[in-house]
Amino acid sequence: MSSPLATGLRTHACGLLTAKDEGTSVKLAGWVHSRRDHGGLYFFDLRDRTGLVQVVVSPDDAQTFSAAGSLGAEFVVGVEGTVGRRPKGTENPKLPTGEVEVRAQSIKVLNSSKTLPFELDEHSNVSEETRLKYRFLDLRRARMRDNLIARHKVSQVVRRELDAMGFLEIETPILTKATPEGARDYLVPARLSPGLFYALPQSPQIFKQILMAAGMERYFQLARAFRDEDLRSDRQPEHTQIDLEMSFVEEKDVHAAVERFMKAVFKEVMGVDIPTPFARIEYDECMRRYGSDKPDLRYDLEIIDLTDVFRNTQFKVFGEAVKSGGVIAGLTVNGSGVSRSHIDRLTQLLKDHGAKGLPWIRWRGATEEPESPIAKFFSPDEIKSLKTRVGAKPGEITFFSLGAAYAASAYLGVLRKEAIGNNELAKLVGLTRNKEWSFHWVVHFPLLEWEPEEKRWTFTHNPFTAPLESELPKLDTDPGNIASHQYDLVLNGVELASGSIRNHRGEVQRKILSLMGFSAEEQEAQFGLLLRALEFGAPPHGGAALGLDRLIAILRGEDSIREVIAFPKTAKGTCPLSEAPSPVKEKQLEELHIKLNLPPLKPDSSGRP
Repeated sequence: MSSPLATGLRTHACGLLTAKDEGTSVKLAGWVHSRRDHGGLYFFDLRDRTGLVQVVVSPDDAQTFSAAGSLGAEFVVGVEGTVGRRPKGTENPKLPTGEVEVRAQSIKVLNSSKTLPFELDEHSNVSEETRLKYRFLDLRRARMRDNLIARHKVSQVVRRELDAMGFLEIETPILTKATPEGARDYLVPARLSPGLFYALPQSPQIFKQILMAAGMERYFQLARAFRDEDLRSDRQPEHTQIDLEMSFVEEKDVHAAVERFMKAVFKEVMGVDIPTPFARIEYDECMRRYGSDKPDLRYDLEIIDLTDVFRNTQFKVFGEAVKSGGVIAGLTVNGSGVSRSHIDRLTQLLKDHGAKGLPWIRWRGATEEPESPIAKFFSPDEIKSLKTRVGAKPGEITFFSLGAAYAASAYLGVLRKEAIGNNELAKLVGLTRNKEWSFHWVVHFPLLEWEPEEKRWTFTHNPFTAPLESELPKLDTDPGNIASHQYDLVLNGVELASGSIRNHRGEVQRKILSLMGFSAEEQEAQFGLLLRALEFGAPPHGGAALGLDRLIAILRGEDSIREVIAFPKTAKGTCPLSEAPSPVKEKQLEELHIKLNLPPLKPDSSGRP
C-alpha cells in the first residue's frame, strides 16, 4: 500500500505493509529499531512514524549483508527490497505488519547514531528529567508518537466540526495587557516603551468578546494560554485550549456546539459513540449530592442530607450543628473490609482538609446493635429512621459530616473522591464503574464569593460572567447569593471545559466590577477595551474553553498532560531540552532598561553558594 509519506527516498511506509503487498518492490526509510543475527541471516526491524516492519538480509548479497552487519540502534537507513510473506510459524500477530517481511536488496546508511542515553523500550526505567532532556529520543517511542498523533487527529476533527457550524478561526494577540483572571501573568518587557510590559494571555477572553462586539458572531481558536502558577500533573506554564465564543445564544446553544465536536472526536478517534446531550446538574444539587463541583459520575455513590433525622437529637455535637443552621450529611459504603485503621486514615485525611473528625456507624444484622463510638448517643427511633433513610445493609458503613451546607458535603466529597481514586479503598468498599465515559455539565455556579483577607467580593470563575436575569436585583441586595450563567463540563471527574454567558451590557459589567472593588478609574485602566466595546451594541454572547491537553491525556489514559505535549516543562517549570529559563546577556537587560535585584544564593550542602 503506497503511503502519503512517499518521497524520492521511499515509496511505502513501514507500518502500512500487509500481505496484500506480497511481491511488491519497495523503497523504505527509517530507524533501526532492533537487529538480530540468526545463523547466517540478519534480521532487523525498521521503524518510521507509521510503525515497523521486519527486514531480512541474506548473505547471497555480500555488500548488503556487510552493511546490515554494521547497523546500530537508531541508525537512519534506506532499504530497497521486495515484500514477502514470513515463513509459516514465524508470523507476529502483535504487529500490523506481522505477516510480512522485506527481503533487502540494498541498504544505505543515511545517518549513524551515538550510543543511546536510555533504551527506547516502553518499560525503560528512566527519569523524567532525562526523558525531557533527550525529548527527541523520547518521542520516538510508540506511546509518545501515538499520543501526538491522537492530539493531531482531535485537533483536525474539532476544526472541521466548528467550521461546519459556521465558526471562524481567528488568532488573538499573544503580547497583550495584564488583566486579573485568577493566576499570575508572565510579563514581557517592551523595549520600545521603557518601563512598560506586555503580558502573555491567560486566555483570549477579552479579545473573543470584542470579536462578538465586532460582529464576527462565531469565533474559535486552538489558543495558547500562559499562567505563572505552581505546577502539577494537569497544569503547565503554557497550555492549549479549544476556545470558542458565539453571539445570540443561550447556554444550551454553547453546550450543543461543544457536544457536537466532542461526539465527533470520540467517534473518530476512540471509536466510541457517546450519547448526547450531556446531563446538566445544578451547582447546588451537585455540591449537595457529591460534595464536589466536578464529581466522577461513573460511580453510584451519593451523599444524603440527614439533617431532619437529627433535628431533635440529644447528641450534643449533632444537635448544636442543626440548631446553628448547619447540615448533617451522610455517605454510605460497603464496609465489610474496612478496618478501624482504614477509618483512622480516612479521618486524618478529612482533618487535613479542615474537618474536625469523621463520625461513623457500621451496620450489623437486623437484630444487632450497630457498631459505632457515637451510636449510644442516639435514640432507637433515630437509629431506625437513619437506617431507613440510608437504606443500610449489614456490613455497610455510614460516614457523617457536619457544618455549613457546602462544607458538610465537601468533606464527604473528599471521602468520595478518595474512595474512587484509591484502588485499594475502592476494592474494599466494593465500588464498580457503571460506565467508561461520563460527561455532565455543572451549571449556574455562584457569581461572587467573599475574599476575607482583601475584604471584597471576587469572581468565582471570571469577572465577565452574567448573572441569571432573575438574579440581577441581588447585585444591590445580596451579592453573595447570586446564581450565574457559569458552567463547567466534567469528564470522569475532571473539569474539562469552563464557560459562561457573558455580560453584554456595559452597565451590568461595571456594577459587577464595582462590587469587586474596582474604582471607575481602575475599571477603565484594566478593562476599558472591553467596556467600550460593550457600550456600542454588543450582542448577547457566550462561549467556553476546553483544555486540549487534559482531553488528550484522558483519551490516552495518561496521568500527566506532560505526556501529550511535545515539549513540556518539568514540575519546576524548566525545559531540560532547551535549558529554559536561562540567563540573558547584560547587554539585553540594558536595552530593556532592566536591573536585576536577586536574593542572595543559598549555600548548598558543601557550604558553597
